[in-house]
This record gives sequence, structure tokens and C-alpha cells, in this order.
Amino acid sequence: MTVKRIGRPSRQPSIALAEGDGRMVLPRPLRRAVRFLVSLGTGRIHIPAHTGTISALAFFAATGLYGMSLGGHTETVAQAATTAAGFAIEDVKVSGNSETSEIEIFELLGLDGTTSLVALDVDAARRKIVKLPWVESVEVRKIYPKTIEVKLKERQAYAIWQHGQELSLIERNGSVIASLRDNKFSTLPLVVGRDAESAAASLEGEFSKWPDITSRVKAYVWVSGRRWDLHMDNGVVVKLPSDDVDQALARLSKLNKEQDLLARDIAAVDLRLVDRTAIQLTPEAMARRQVVLDQRTKDLKKAGQNI
Repeated sequence: MTVKRIGRPSRQPSIALAEGDGRMVLPRPLRRAVRFLVSLGTGRIHIPAHTGTISALAFFAATGLYGMSLGGHTETVAQAATTAAGFAIEDVKVSGNSETSEIEIFELLGLDGTTSLVALDVDAARRKIVKLPWVESVEVRKIYPKTIEVKLKERQAYAIWQHGQELSLIERNGSVIASLRDNKFSTLPLVVGRDAESAAASLEGEFSKWPDITSRVKAYVWVSGRRWDLHMDNGVVVKLPSDDVDQALARLSKLNKEQDLLARDIAAVDLRLVDRTAIQLTPEAMARRQVVLDQRTKDLKKAGQNI
């Protein structure tokens, strides 16, 4: 009588001998590998032609790429390869630039005649170009196979700001754009003094109604951080109040139309007081006035002696 022991078979791989003929049985994980090698050796598995060559080339290519990556030459090789394939940048279209030089843009793009369109980093190019003084925003696009398109939006000059001996172009919000280099912007209003660049935004609103006055203003001088002095083209200084500027300008415009005030030999017009206008004469005018007063005094004394 044969007794069979019923138990859970062991999962541990082991090398066993087949009953009867003593053959060795391989562990399960090795059996598939052995079967594949046997099939490969007997020709039951067909390998396409040139598989070995292709595999070797793929191996060498992978090794080369890995080496380039370690050496930091991947970008250089990629650019050279794509340039040779016909993707070298040959045309750069720049639009929206009035004050920004195209040469500056070319330099920031790093174009040298062999730059590849594929390898060009447009985000990096955009970050560089937007740092140019006049550039507010920029869009850089690739147009395959050989063109770069650069669209600029430039900042707008609103006034010239004089601070110390420096002259700078500013935007309406007071932001400095760049130093003034030529007389191209000579028609812009000149604002002078500390914080005048921030106060300049009020010029258009406060003075736009009085073109007969503003057409003769040479400089707007910001005084004590609260009011303007107008330096006129003939040297006359008009002192405006900190409040009710519109009323003061209306008074000045009326006096100028009725009495041609700004054309007279005066040094300053003080409009800071609401109920009066003070006029300061030039030294020459003061001297002439004094001569007239002295002569009048003499004439009065002489007339009194003759009575």
C-alpha cells in the first residue's frame, strides 16, 4: 500500500533529477532563456538581415550621446546637425521697433550665419530682448524652415526729466526709459526737480485747456514736492499754487490776452494767492521805473516851489 503525502509544494527553486533517467531539471526562470538559445542555435528563430549592424550602430550612437551629455556638447552637436539638414536661420523679421536697433536684436539672438532654427531657444531670446530700454514686450516665433519673427511693443516717451545734470526720457507713469541722447524728443515737455517725473502725469490734465500758455512753456519746475513753476520761453517765471491750478491759469490767460502780460519786461508772475496777482519786474525794468519815480519827485518839488 502506497501512502501519498498531501502537502503544499515548495516554491523555492531547486535543481532536481528526473525520475528514471537522472536528467537535471532547471529552475523555472532559466527555462525560457535556455529554450530561446536552443531555438536560436537550431535556426527555428529567424533574425532579419543587418540586425547586428543596426544594433551595433545603435549601441555606439547611445554611447556617443551619453558621452556628449556628460561633456556638455549635446546642444552644439544638435545645432550642427540641424544646420546641416537645412535649418540654418537665414531671415529675421523685426516689426514694431522705432527706437530699438535691429542690430541689438541680432546680437541678442546670437546669430552667426550657422545658428539652427531648431536649436534656438525662443524663451531665452525673449528674456534677453525684453531687457532692452525701449522694449515693453516682445514675441519671438520660429517660422520653419529658416525664419525668425520678432514683434516688439515699445514704450512711449511722455516727457523729459531733468534731475541734476542728467536728462532722461520718461513714460507717463514716471518710469525712466533711457537717457536723452539727441534732440529728437525736443518737443516733449521738460520737467525739472526731485519727484518731478512722478508729478509729470498731471501735466496733460491740468494744462491741456490752456494751449496759449503751454505753447510758451520752456520747463515745468516741481517745487517743494507740491506745485509747479512755469519757466516761459522769454525767461518769465509763473508761480502756480498747489491747488486751484485751473483758476490760476484762467487768470493768467486773461491778463495775457488783455494786457499782453507775458511780453512785458517782467521777471515773474506770482499766482499763488487767490485774491491778487503779484508782478516782479526785471532789474532793468526796476532801474527804469526808479528813474521815472525820481523824475516825478523832482517835478513835484519844482512845482511846489513855483507856487
